[in-house]
This record gives sequence, structure tokens and C-alpha cells, in this order.
Amino acid sequence: MPAYLITAPAAEPLSLVDAKHFLRVEHGDDDAIITALVSAARNHIEALTRNALIVQTWRLVLDRWPDGGRIAPRIGPLRALAAARVFNAENDASTIDPEIFVVDAAAGVLAAPSWSLPVPGRSVAGIELDIEVGFGAAASDVPPTLLQAIRMLVAHWYENRGLIAIGSSVAVMPASVNAMIASHRVLSL
Repeated sequence: MPAYLITAPAAEPLSLVDAKHFLRVEHGDDDAIITALVSAARNHIEALTRNALIVQTWRLVLDRWPDGGRIAPRIGPLRALAAARVFNAENDASTIDPEIFVVDAAAGVLAAPSWSLPVPGRSVAGIELDIEVGFGAAASDVPPTLLQAIRMLVAHWYENRGLIAIGSSVAVMPASVNAMIASHRVLSL
């Protein structure tokens, strides 16, 4: 089930001021670099954990409804279903009332009775679901271990900005960061 980002987070979970404080940087010469590193660290941790840290909207694309009407997005934590559409053979979209779905945030699943779901008219990408995911809208909603992982990853990348020599371990994510995000990883079969 392919998914792509529709609405990016409104803010990063780590502000420039907080990142500079953690890095002990008192000048403004590297503000653009530090801001980019924070964004890259958030993206990296989101990709590894399959968890959106700050609220964002993703579009899931399905060919058909799963048996039993239960849809488990590959990104979480699931907050809401914003919109649902089914396409006919002429590629015209019909809106489905999101209220027919139950959002089981604890299980990270959208569910609806199979009989209530219209059959798409095209065999490929006939269904689009816009979902809202993330721990919350503010940095205070993000688990502290993931915030610390971002800080440490930003620090690692900030201190190791040069070219990487062959055989160097600089490109490897620090083991401490891996340990911090381990309990938040969503594994799939």
C-alpha cells in the first residue's frame, strides 16, 4: 500500500534555539545548517520508526479493500481519517463518508464493514485515504527518547560534516540513537 505525504508537519519537534543550546553554538553562522540537520534527523527517525513525530497528513493508495475491511497504515500513530475517495472506471472520484470508518488508534487500524465500502471501478489505485498521523502538534507531545535521539543525531551530523573516508564509521548512526528509537520501531512482516 503506497503512501505519500500530503501535509508536512507545521513545525519541527526541536526548535533551532533548543538545537543550538544542545550543540553549545552561540553564533548564527550555522543556523541554516542546524535547521536542515534537525529536519533531516526528524525524517530519518520517522523513517526508521515508521512513526510521524509531529502531526502530518498522508495519502494511502489501495487497489482494493482488504478482506474484513481493516486497513493498517504503515505509518503511525494513527489519529484520524481526514478523507476517503473511490475512483470509477472513468477516473472520477466519489467521496466516502469518513464516519463509516472506525479509527482504532490503539491498534493503528481503520475499520469499516466490508458491505459498506464501494467497489472501485479501476483495478489499480482505485482507493485513496487521507490519514492524519503523529504524536501531536507540539514538541511536548513527542516521546522524550525520540526528542533526545533527534538531538544526538543532529549533534553527530553537525560534528561530522566533512567527507567520509573509506572504512570510517562516521556515516553509521550512533548506537545510542539506535537504542533510543528501538522501542518505538514498528516492524512489519
